[in-house]
Amino acid sequence: MEAPHSPAPDDVAAAPADSPVPPATPASPDAPDARDASVTASVTLTLTVGSPERMTELGLRLAALLRPGDLVMLTGELGAGKTTLTRGLGEGLGVRGAVTSPTFVIARVHPSLTGGPALVHVDAYRLGGGLDEMEDLDLDVSLPDSVVVVEWGDGKVEELSDDRLHVVIDRVVGGSDPAPAEEDDRRTVTLTGLGARWADADLASLAP
Repeated sequence: MEAPHSPAPDDVAAAPADSPVPPATPASPDAPDARDASVTASVTLTLTVGSPERMTELGLRLAALLRPGDLVMLTGELGAGKTTLTRGLGEGLGVRGAVTSPTFVIARVHPSLTGGPALVHVDAYRLGGGLDEMEDLDLDVSLPDSVVVVEWGDGKVEELSDDRLHVVIDRVVGGSDPAPAEEDDRRTVTLTGLGARWADADLASLAP
């Protein structure tokens, strides 16, 4: 696998419009973190995103569901669109500063310009200590009063909250041989809400 800190834009390439989105359904026992008996998988939604603009729009819609104390974990290979999605979140939350990859600083804090929660954007690839190390970063912000978005956080930051939203971004594999370029550029985004916080969340509202 390519090293996650190789300089490269974390954007998706242009592609056709989003495909139809199925309604939100109960998560399967194999959903992320279902192995943790203290966490109950609540709801999951899978949709296809066709361009960087659509990924940003998804972030905008997701921002409307978020509230202080929420933890959003982003999983996806280099260039999958994690930072593009977070950029939309920042725009939707009305925070200050351009949202870029936090790879070389580990974490960035974007204060709210509207009186809402700050956005804490974390690259956890080099973060091995979970909650303790997060607190040692001297972020000058209260994590329970912020929206925390963590890239590469699997197995590292789950202790921040029993209630969390896990977003997995995968490249679409075309069905033809060779697959058309536009199929290769699409992304499948799977959102799984874990814990009571997300049990009745309207993830279906994220459909375009």
